[in-house]
Amino acid sequence: MSNKTKCVGILTSGGDCPGLNAAIRGVAKSAMANGSRVVGFLDGFRGLVENRTMVLEDRNVSGILTNGGTILGTSRDKPRKMPMGDQILDVTDIAVANAQRNHIDCLVCLGGNGTQKNAMDLCKKGLNVITLPKTIDNDVAETDITFGFDTAIEIATDAIDKLHTTATSHHRVIVCEIMGNKAGWLTLGAGIAGGADVILIPELPYKIESIVDHLLARRRHQKRFSIVAVAEGAISQKEADEIKENGKKKKKKKTYMDDDGTYLVEETTSTKIARKITQACGIDTRVTRLGHVQRGGSPSASDRLLCTRLGTKVGQLLAEGVYNVMVGVKNDKCVPVDLEKVAGITRKVPSDHEWLKTALLVDTNMGCELKI
Repeated sequence: MSNKTKCVGILTSGGDCPGLNAAIRGVAKSAMANGSRVVGFLDGFRGLVENRTMVLEDRNVSGILTNGGTILGTSRDKPRKMPMGDQILDVTDIAVANAQRNHIDCLVCLGGNGTQKNAMDLCKKGLNVITLPKTIDNDVAETDITFGFDTAIEIATDAIDKLHTTATSHHRVIVCEIMGNKAGWLTLGAGIAGGADVILIPELPYKIESIVDHLLARRRHQKRFSIVAVAEGAISQKEADEIKENGKKKKKKKTYMDDDGTYLVEETTSTKIARKITQACGIDTRVTRLGHVQRGGSPSASDRLLCTRLGTKVGQLLAEGVYNVMVGVKNDKCVPVDLEKVAGITRKVPSDHEWLKTALLVDTNMGCELKI
C-alpha cells in the first residue's frame, strides 16, 4: 500500500494531561514508518499561526512514552478568536496558509472539545485534519473514553483515599473539589472508587438540604466523618433554575463577609458548599482542591496503551489518505468518526448511567432525589 500522506503536521492544544507525549510518539513513529515527514507545531494553534515548528525525528520521540506534559507545548488559543496584540482576530486563514507553506498534507490535532471544534474550523477552510480525544474530563463525544482520564481518576481516587484518614481522625467532613466543569465523569468515577459519601456533578443540580440530611444521618449512625466529592462545575438547583429561566448562568462574584463586615473572599463551588454544611450542621468542614495535580505526572499504563493504540491508528489512516475524522474508541476498538459528529458536542453523564446506579446502591448521596 502506497503512503498517501507525505508530510504530517501535529500539535497539542488546550489543557495538558498525561498521555500527550505517548500519543505524539504513537502518531510520529507510525507515520515515519510509512515514510512520512513529521512536523510539530509548538504551543498549539498559536504556534501554527506564528509558524513555529520543529521537525520530529525518531530521536525526538524516543523515550517520551512515560513522560507527562507535551514536548510540543500547548495553549488554549483558538484561530477563530486569537489575541494578537491588543486585538482579538480571526486568523484561521493564516493558520491554513502556514500549514500549506510547510507542505502539510494533514494536520493531527490532539485535544479536547475546544480542539475538536478548532480543527473543524480549519477543515472547513480546506485543511485536512485528524484529531485525537484528549481530556481528563472524559467528555468528548463519539468515544467511550479519552486519554488522560484513567491517570486523572487514579490521582483523584488516591487523594480521596488519603483524605479518609484525616477525616476519620478528626471526625470531620472534607469537601474534595475535582476537575470537571460541564461533565462529572471524573468526580463520579473517583468518588465511587474512593468511597465518597456525597458526590456532586454538573449534570445533577444539588440541594444543600439533601446533603445536610445525609451527613446528619451518618452522624446518627455513629459515622463520624464524611467525604464530599464535588465537581468544579456542580451547581445548585437554584442556579439550575436561573439558567433555565435566563438561558445561561449569571456571572456573579460569590463572596461572604467577615465579622467586621469588610472582608470579602471569592468563593469556589467547594468552599461555598463547605460553608453551608458548617452553618447547617455545625460539623467541622474542610476543603481540599486538587486542581492541576490531576493533569500532571506520568501517564498510567492504561493511558500509555490507549495513546499508543490511538496514535498508531492515526498512522494507518494517514497512509490510506483518510482525513477529517477523530479517532475514537468504540467497544474497545479504535475507529474513525466523522469530525462533524464530534465538534461542539459535550458528552455528559446520562441520568440513567450504570455508574449512578452503582453509587446509589452503596448509599451515596448525589445531592438530589435520584431514582434509577
